[in-house]
Amino acid sequence: MRHLMSPLDFSVDELDKLLDLANDIEKYPNKYAHACEGKKLATCFYEPSTRTRLSFEAAMLNLGGSVLGFASADSSSASKGESVSDTIRVISCYADICAMRHPKEGAPLVASQKSRIPVINAGDGGHQHPTQTLADLLTIRSLKGRLDNMTIGLCGDLKFGRTVHSLISALIRYPGIKFVLISPEELRIPSYIREDVLRANNIPFTEVERLEDAIPQLDVLYMTRVQKERFFNEEDYVRLKDFYILTKAKMELAPENMIVLHPLPRVNEISVEVDDDPRAVYFKQAQYAVYVRMALILTLLEIKVE
Repeated sequence: MRHLMSPLDFSVDELDKLLDLANDIEKYPNKYAHACEGKKLATCFYEPSTRTRLSFEAAMLNLGGSVLGFASADSSSASKGESVSDTIRVISCYADICAMRHPKEGAPLVASQKSRIPVINAGDGGHQHPTQTLADLLTIRSLKGRLDNMTIGLCGDLKFGRTVHSLISALIRYPGIKFVLISPEELRIPSYIREDVLRANNIPFTEVERLEDAIPQLDVLYMTRVQKERFFNEEDYVRLKDFYILTKAKMELAPENMIVLHPLPRVNEISVEVDDDPRAVYFKQAQYAVYVRMALILTLLEIKVE
């Protein structure tokens, strides 16, 4: 039995197989429509979510399975003080696989150690968001045709952005990857990512404050929102939330074949006028997320479809 806590839980070969399976699901959805008949996915969401929860539910329903769960800690026994370990032991009696989101870093890992069913980390605090990373990798590979030899710009909240931390960790395993880290001083990448991940692996990267300076050299621009829920101080949030806004004018500086990703939800960091640009692929990315979660559920449940 396997769990997914970090994108690094899969080797590069295993990831390639998973992404191949997701592309096959995209092409032949009917072939997979009954693959999980009789199987149940538990969605244990201790933190609000629209996309991640609904996309997991859509993934399981598309596979012919069913879904049970809760959408906030208030509607679970956590509000009575039940531990994550106890919750997962009980959920193991009801479901075949569990997707868990939790505001505390490491909570899904604790759950996986006590679970009798596969556990998927659906986001833990500011730490990791591995299934978003799988969706990002599938989007990039499907639209660019590769995952190596690229310059990737990461823009916005690089300090608290768990999607950014997960994506960097996953992409450094491919040759020829360079990063341009675009953020205000206060939201720079955490030192453990800079030192233990980038420098330790000799990955070329630059840190800049101005998006305009970075955009002409990028193959992929990954925008993120400044996350209000990660700030202790309202003033800091208000000061930083509009630091980057991707506009039509800035897109004119970008290469013709660059793509723009965003894990969503967007607040105002990408102007709606950019949505019609063919390089804006963030809504496609949300569709790819369903395919990759379908592929992940099949892989962790060890279900093969011929």
